[in-house]
Amino acid sequence: MATKAYQKTYTQLDAITKATVALKAQDVANDELAVVDGRLAQVVKTKGSQVTLQVFSGTEGIPTDAKVSFVGNPPVLRVSEQLSGRFFNAYGDPIDGGPQIEGEIRQVGGPSVNPYKRRQPSQLIPTGIAGIDLNNTLVSGQKIPFFADPDQPYNKVMADVALRADVDKIILGGMGLSNDDYLFYRHAFESAGAMDKIVSFVNTTEEPPVERLLIPDMALAAAEYFAVDKNEKVLVLLTDMTLYADALCIVSNRMDQIPSKDSMPGSLYSDLAKIYEKAVQLPDGGSITIIAVTTLNDGDITHAIPDNTGYITEGQLFLRADSDSGKIIIDPFRSLSRLKQLVQGKKTRDDHSQVMNAGVRLYADAQNAKTKLENGFDLSDYDERCLKFAKDYATELLSIDVNIKIDEMLDTAWKLFSRYFSPAETGIKQVFVDKYWPKA
Repeated sequence: MATKAYQKTYTQLDAITKATVALKAQDVANDELAVVDGRLAQVVKTKGSQVTLQVFSGTEGIPTDAKVSFVGNPPVLRVSEQLSGRFFNAYGDPIDGGPQIEGEIRQVGGPSVNPYKRRQPSQLIPTGIAGIDLNNTLVSGQKIPFFADPDQPYNKVMADVALRADVDKIILGGMGLSNDDYLFYRHAFESAGAMDKIVSFVNTTEEPPVERLLIPDMALAAAEYFAVDKNEKVLVLLTDMTLYADALCIVSNRMDQIPSKDSMPGSLYSDLAKIYEKAVQLPDGGSITIIAVTTLNDGDITHAIPDNTGYITEGQLFLRADSDSGKIIIDPFRSLSRLKQLVQGKKTRDDHSQVMNAGVRLYADAQNAKTKLENGFDLSDYDERCLKFAKDYATELLSIDVNIKIDEMLDTAWKLFSRYFSPAETGIKQVFVDKYWPKA
C-alpha cells in the first residue's frame, strides 16, 4: 500500500489501552495512517492536539516512549485492470504470491456518490437462485443483506451468486474468514475459470480483528474504479458484517465509549450506512450492487446489527433450513426486495408478478394447514394438496442449490400449480392462465 514520506515523528505516548494509543500531535487528520513502534495504526479521534490512534495488531508491548510516525494520508489502494483475478489483505497488499499492483493511487473510505448523479436502478441482476430471482429479484444499484444463522452455508451461497450473476466484476470482501473459507472461495473461483472478473480482499481469523474495518473500504474503492471509471456493472459481496460490527465494538470498548443497544457502539448505524450507501446506479451505465451477509444469533433479527441494517438496506434475503424438503431455502415470508417491482414484468416475463404472488400465497396456505395438523384439526383436500405443493415448491424453486434461468423458474411454478390446483385456486388472472397454463 503506497504512502507518502513520513511526517513529523513523536516519541511520547500519553495513554495506552488494549487497542489504542493517545498522544499530542499537530496537523493530524481523522483516518490518517501512522506507524506506532513499527505497527500500522489509524487516527480514530482528534480533539485539539490530542490524537487517538487505533493500532491494528494490538498494543501489547508498546512502551510509552514508542516512536510514532504519521504517514500523511488515510488508507489508499492502487487501482487498475491488474486488480482482476487477485487476492489482497486488508491493506491492499497481494496475498496470492503475485506482484504488486501498478496503477493510480485512490484513497479509500471516501463519500458516497452525489445523489444528483444517481439514477433509479432498473437493470436486472439474475443469480440463478429462484428464491432470489423469482420472489426477491435483485436490481443493479441495490443494497441487500443475507440474514443467516452461523451454521448455514452462506459462503457457498455467496460464491454461487458470484459465479452466476450476470455482471462485469465481482468484488469479494471477506471479514473474519476461516482459512478453510478463504481456500473455499479461492478454489471455487479458480475451478470455475472466473478469476478474470473477480477481485478479493480477505481478512482471516488468524489476523487481527480490527483489520476487518478496512476490508469494506478497500472492496468499495475497487468497485468504484470499475463502476465509475470503466462503466462496468459491479457486484460487491461482503461477508460477514456481524464480524465487522464486532470489530467496531472492540475499538469502541477499548476507547471507553459508552455502548448502545446490544453493547454496540452508538455510531453503528452511520458506520453501516457509509458502506451500504456506496451502492449506486450511475447515469453512464456503471453500477455498484451490494450483497452482504449478516449472521444472526439464533435467528434474532431484533439485535442491533440486523435491526440497523434493515433500516439502511432495500430488503433482506433470509436463509433457513426447511424441515419438509431438507433443503436450505430463501424464506419467502421473511425475505424482501423493495426494488423488485422495477424489473419484474419489465425486464422479465409478463407473468412474473402473478406467478410470484400465487406461489407465496399457496405456500402460506400450506403453513396454515401445517398449523391445523399440529393442533389436531382435520385437513381438507385443499390443505393436503397445499402441503404437497409446499414440499415441491421448496425443493424445486426455493432451495439455494437450484440453478436455472428466470423463464425456467416461471415454467416450473406453472407446472407445480397445475400439478396440485385448478386455475381458479391459484388466483392468477385468466389472461395469464390462458397463455401459460401447461397443456395436458
